[in-house]
Amino acid sequence: MVSMQKPLPEPTPETQEYWDGMKRHELRIQRCNDCNQGYFYPRPFCPRPGCHSRNVAWITASGKGTLASYVIAHRGHPAFEAPYVIALVDLQEGGRMMTNIVGLDEPTPEALPVGAPVEIVFEDINDQVTLPKFRLA
Repeated sequence: MVSMQKPLPEPTPETQEYWDGMKRHELRIQRCNDCNQGYFYPRPFCPRPGCHSRNVAWITASGKGTLASYVIAHRGHPAFEAPYVIALVDLQEGGRMMTNIVGLDEPTPEALPVGAPVEIVFEDINDQVTLPKFRLA
């Protein structure tokens, strides 16, 4: 059996600060200076309806949040060891990230209550890429 390599992200000019922060084990997100709303994924304007300001700045987030939703993949991509959890995490500072939940003996619905507090874990893939994952806090 041939093992597949995991697909890795490639930074763009809009996401470079986010990926540089990951390498430093910092969760960098953007915040609108006009409506004070934090958001994720990186973009040059506020995504909040009615705002759309370009007066935005990068901040270092706490890496804390709550589990908003998830799916447990039992037969997923061949490069990932199943079962694994694909999750949506609402960040404490604002914004929602798609990520993985790690650190569970066995991923089951009983072990993953929606609304549970979570915290970031940094997975260093290589010298260029660090991925954000989350565990139950």
